[in-house]
Amino acid sequence: MISKSFASVLILSTGVCLGQAFTRADAAGGPSSEPKQPIIFDLSAIDKTADPCTDFYQYACGNWLKKNPIPADQVRWGRFNELAERNNYLLYTELRAAADAPKTPLQRKYGDYFAACMNVDLADQLGVKPLKPVLAAIESLKDKKQLATTVAELQRTYSVGVFYGLNVQQDQKDSSQQIASAIQGGLSLPDRSYYLTEDERSQKLRDQYVEHVAKMFVLLGDAPERAADEAKSVMTIETALAKGSIDRVELRDPAKRYHIMSRQDLEVLSPDYDWQTYLQEVKIGEFSTLNVATPDYFKAMNVAIDTASLDSIKSYLRWQALRTAAPALSKPFVDENFNFFSATLQGQKEQTPRWKRCTRATDAALGEAVGQDWVKQYFPPDAKANMDKLVVALEQALGQDIQQLPWMSDATKVEAKAKLDAIRNKIGYPESWRDYSTLTVKRDDYLGNVQRGQNFERARNYAKLGKPVDEKEWGMTPPTVNAYYSPPNNDINFPAGILQPPFFDNSKDPAVNFGGIGTVIGHEMTHGFDDQGSKYDPKGNVRPWFTAEDRAKFTERTDCEAKEYDGFKVAEGQNLNGKLTLGENTADNGGIRIAFQALEAALTQQGAAAEPGYVDGKRDGYTAQQRFFITFGQLWCQNQTEQNARVLAKTDPHSTGEWRAKGTVQNFDEFGKAFGCKAGQPMMPVNSCRVW
Repeated sequence: MISKSFASVLILSTGVCLGQAFTRADAAGGPSSEPKQPIIFDLSAIDKTADPCTDFYQYACGNWLKKNPIPADQVRWGRFNELAERNNYLLYTELRAAADAPKTPLQRKYGDYFAACMNVDLADQLGVKPLKPVLAAIESLKDKKQLATTVAELQRTYSVGVFYGLNVQQDQKDSSQQIASAIQGGLSLPDRSYYLTEDERSQKLRDQYVEHVAKMFVLLGDAPERAADEAKSVMTIETALAKGSIDRVELRDPAKRYHIMSRQDLEVLSPDYDWQTYLQEVKIGEFSTLNVATPDYFKAMNVAIDTASLDSIKSYLRWQALRTAAPALSKPFVDENFNFFSATLQGQKEQTPRWKRCTRATDAALGEAVGQDWVKQYFPPDAKANMDKLVVALEQALGQDIQQLPWMSDATKVEAKAKLDAIRNKIGYPESWRDYSTLTVKRDDYLGNVQRGQNFERARNYAKLGKPVDEKEWGMTPPTVNAYYSPPNNDINFPAGILQPPFFDNSKDPAVNFGGIGTVIGHEMTHGFDDQGSKYDPKGNVRPWFTAEDRAKFTERTDCEAKEYDGFKVAEGQNLNGKLTLGENTADNGGIRIAFQALEAALTQQGAAAEPGYVDGKRDGYTAQQRFFITFGQLWCQNQTEQNARVLAKTDPHSTGEWRAKGTVQNFDEFGKAFGCKAGQPMMPVNSCRVW
């Protein structure tokens, strides 16, 4: 969690009738009770039979892990999930009230969106009807030369992502400019490796995927024989696209995803595809050059299109349209979509209740509309003021850390301090809210609402082309339990959703809050100085600001960390990918260090003896330093399915909860000192890794 990457949206199912007010009679479609408020520094979670010096994760989380099995509608369950479930419930009550009796035009808009999603009866009555317009558009494709026109229509009108993505982004060499960018895409499985790995488990998943695609085509009305052939065509095309894709580790490197080309250069990469018509029809605006993030992919795409039959291409397009729409269609489609992508792929036992899915979907589509009312109730002004103080303390600690680094030269320290001083802090919610007045929402057209919502965001993105950057824009909605650092903006962003227990509680002592939200703040700040963030300067431009000697020393340290995390096992035969998770691991390791420094400074300033609730230097039997580390460890208490662990090991730049806790503390000597560990014990190795 904690870091902005590429977003995905989840949609949902269970019922009320259109136009009918929600009542308690529809209890099966809503929550049975209000989720508990999570707590920060949970004494009951600690397993005192474990030795913190041997397995700190078991010590901090052991009893929590026993008492918190994975709910049937989840694939992992941790402290983030606890808070997200509560936020989702509070958001649901707001959406339900807006669906019943809206008080403002904005409430009517998001209330209607939620009500349309919740109307499972109408979805079942309509069946596949909402999908017919996009299927008709695909069926009208009579020649490969028309493919670019069809792709533009699918993306622009129906929000169906096929073959590749096109968006507007900041120019990484001049972050004040916003340019067009094309990047690889078009796959349905979680990662290119799912198509290419030749072990038994991967082959079985591919077979199950093809069976699933065929079943979905049958639900669409195709004969079983035809559906089976179509599914094979889909797999053939997606496999070809996967072979042309670069992997996630390479995509982390800004140099690997930055290739400025002319429109003519793009046409040379895939000469059989009509880019001129596509760019005109998709309505992105005029430009002479763009960033082609993955050039080799577009060569492979050209070959895939050239070698596939027209019928095979149409099967691929129909599948992508069906897969995209499935969660918003009738129950058979929703169920079969769940059976593969959630149950088979992730190990989820039961579908997430529709009220949860509809709440998340509404937040995803209209987050800054819903968020305006949500923050009024759940994020008081004093919470923002207290966060501002914590951020200042962490900034001071990171500044001191930079000055004390033994491996960094004075010249690079000056540059690093300049970048730190330039970081912008965004806390809670945007200064100005997004205008949704041009977005049409209909209470009887859920799939249409989804498409129009995504089209609204696409048009909003395309309108940025050539315009000044809005430095105040947010990439997460206010109720979100997460945070992120943006390299091109050089800013840290903390939605209101995460600024509460188990991360922050103003009634607790500083040790607990520095161990909670303090480490999160430190994590995000450190992202500006991780293996990729350190390639961006204070203005968000990619340029070298390390001396060559310092960069070599830095790389030596990040290589140590990557190799270390490569050895951490998450499932039988499946370890973490140290290069994929390097940025997040660096941020975890740096974040805890500067948060601890900030705590020590605070304790020195006020005097540890003056800490309320402490007797003889302890509170609840623990020193301030021990409380700090336990709070940090408990952020990462988490149970997850084996299937989910395997998927995330291949796709997620974050380590699993266990290794975010253990991997971090074993690299920080102050942990060993706090718990009296001896050098050579697992949590205090003789040779540890340190970057920041």
